[in-house]
Amino acid sequence: MAAAEHAFLRAEFDVVQPLLQRLRNEFGAPDTDPADTRYDVLLAAMAARAGNWPKAVRLCPDTSGGAEAGVVHFLAVHALRELAREDRHTHAGVAAVAIVLWAHLLDEDDPGGFRTLLTERRGEPLPDPLWEQAVDRLRGRISDLLRALDARAGRDALAAWHTAWEAECADGATVVFSDIPTDAGPHALVSLVDAAWHLVHHGRGADLLAADTARHPGFSLWPDDTPMRRAYTVPLARTLADRGTEHVRGRRWSEALTDFGTAAQFGHTLTRHDKDAVVRAWRNVGRSRNGYGNDLRVRIDGLELAYVLLPGDTSLAAELTAELVRRGRQVIHTDPLESRRRFARALEVTPGDPAARAELDDLTGDEESFAGTVRGMLAQDPACEPARHWLERHSGKRAVTLAVSGRMDEAQAAVREMLHYKDPAQQPPPKNNHTLIGLLSLAARRTASGSRDGLERRVELLRTAAAIPSRIQEHVREDLHEALLHLAEHLEATAAPSDVIDLFLRDLMRTGVSTRFDKIVENAYVLRATVRKRTGDLGGARRDLACAEAIGDGLPLQTPLFGSVARGPRRDNPRQDTLF
Repeated sequence: MAAAEHAFLRAEFDVVQPLLQRLRNEFGAPDTDPADTRYDVLLAAMAARAGNWPKAVRLCPDTSGGAEAGVVHFLAVHALRELAREDRHTHAGVAAVAIVLWAHLLDEDDPGGFRTLLTERRGEPLPDPLWEQAVDRLRGRISDLLRALDARAGRDALAAWHTAWEAECADGATVVFSDIPTDAGPHALVSLVDAAWHLVHHGRGADLLAADTARHPGFSLWPDDTPMRRAYTVPLARTLADRGTEHVRGRRWSEALTDFGTAAQFGHTLTRHDKDAVVRAWRNVGRSRNGYGNDLRVRIDGLELAYVLLPGDTSLAAELTAELVRRGRQVIHTDPLESRRRFARALEVTPGDPAARAELDDLTGDEESFAGTVRGMLAQDPACEPARHWLERHSGKRAVTLAVSGRMDEAQAAVREMLHYKDPAQQPPPKNNHTLIGLLSLAARRTASGSRDGLERRVELLRTAAAIPSRIQEHVREDLHEALLHLAEHLEATAAPSDVIDLFLRDLMRTGVSTRFDKIVENAYVLRATVRKRTGDLGGARRDLACAEAIGDGLPLQTPLFGSVARGPRRDNPRQDTLF
């Protein structure tokens, strides 16, 4: 083996192959380190010299096993020359060969002796400043070649060869070439998550965000029931939080809150420093320095984002409530529907808020007063179709509002009134369950589903509809289950685990109906158990884990989780609270 290596270094290539063949004939192919490494590196170098890079890549082993430094250097130099060729497509594995070989050769902690080899060839030691200068220039040259290769292939920073090269230089070459396919890409050297962390740790978070934006426009979340989760979620969330902090420093309040919110959706737990930045952002969002350029809608949107991040901040809740009431008053005459939504949202944030309650009551009273006026118009002119249509729509909306509040008799009266205005010649029956269900379902379909409020409203409308006896009740219940799943997915991404559990405990959908819903609830119990364990609540953590296990195993909810109990009368509609 030594004779073959020396012949190779003396450029006596016609001697190398016979020596290797003789070695193989007499002893067989080496199968132990470091002999097999030396053998494979030499064969790879011969293949590279002949231009057979697919074979060179396939033969190249891990170079940390004692291969002759001069042979490794020859192979590494020829790999760079191959990368520099632009006249034809470069074999993908050549970049991997160049990265790992040069990371190995330039690693000063490696006993391979590349610097010793250079000293022997120079006949004198290589001064440290000259060595460091040469290494920097060589690394820069390799980076330039790899960047050009990336540019030709259109690779982003996460999939770039130059990112893999930088990570290999920073973390050391750890790749075994026998594990790399001949068409290996950068991920064969550095995984996505390692590449992402490398970008974060070396101040290239902007490159990570740019790469992810190109792959997932708008930072869209993955569907959790598929294996398409981002492998680099944690470093991505960390980068978003860091950028949020930078936005705060630059007084870009809305952008900061958006980044912190997206980071939280990706699982980032806000640090004390992050929370301080969020507080500073919500105190200033939508406000200009001189007070003349304030934008109330931008402020409310920002406060809503902050409210999701800091749900226990009473000052934030009070400020959001006040701004919602202010916006509701602002548009009370120009957009009554938005005004009503703002007042209703204010009551959700701060139940019982007197200002929001009073404004909402006044708005309702104004509508009824106007309805009385329209009825008077219709009494004077029974042929006034616009008045009749307006009262028909008004009665339908009243029926929905009354039904959701549990006042079914009044809701049925409103339905009869609606049908009367629709066709005065017909006498509607005392109960119109099918029509009321249709009104509730239509209102649910028209409800915006992009926010938690809208999804909660849709669930409430369909829950009310599903409780009304009808021949289409089963179809309505299917719609309710779909709405519940959408709300659960939204809560999983934006809210605390307890919110998902609270939704489950409303007993609106049984376990076993939706595997996806059950999985979300199971994960919520596991996450809350983790939090409880961290805070010292071991009993609560055990109970949550037991609930998660029962849901995951599809345990019938009639079966208590904690020990056996005497059988009592079977309930017709067992509730989720049998879990406890």
